Amino acid sequence: MGNVNYADLAKSIDSLTSGESDQVALMATVACEVHHADDRFDWTGFYRVVEPDLMKIGPYQGGHGCLVIPFSRGVCGAAARSGETQLVADVNAFDGHIACASSTQSELVIPVYDRAGELIGVFDIDSDQPGAFTQADADALSAILKSTFG
Repeated sequence: MGNVNYADLAKSIDSLTSGESDQVALMATVACEVHHADDRFDWTGFYRVVEPDLMKIGPYQGGHGCLVIPFSRGVCGAAARSGETQLVADVNAFDGHIACASSTQSELVIPVYDRAGELIGVFDIDSDQPGAFTQADADALSAILKSTFG
């Protein structure tokens, strides 16, 4: 567990996305590269802010996700609402967790901001293993998201 070489992953994403400004293209590339970087990552993708307090599914890898997530619900909603990364070792203990997939045991959700500092969505990684994510994962992925979208 936790054997992602984040320096290599960041370099790979940077070279693939260099010069690209389209957010959907960037999200698709990040979701794909991160998803395939580690077998802990069972579902990897973005929920995009489409109107005040509402997100809809964006590019992702894995089984189907929820199509719509209000800011008021779930781990993704908490990340969007608070602007803070959510590192959840046991989703069943998270009040208001939305089970988009019954296999999900732990979750990492990171708010994503554009160059203007506006929240454009959240980056969500689910794992079918409990306690799959560390603060090191959160920090490294936050840096990649900031460099790609900010």
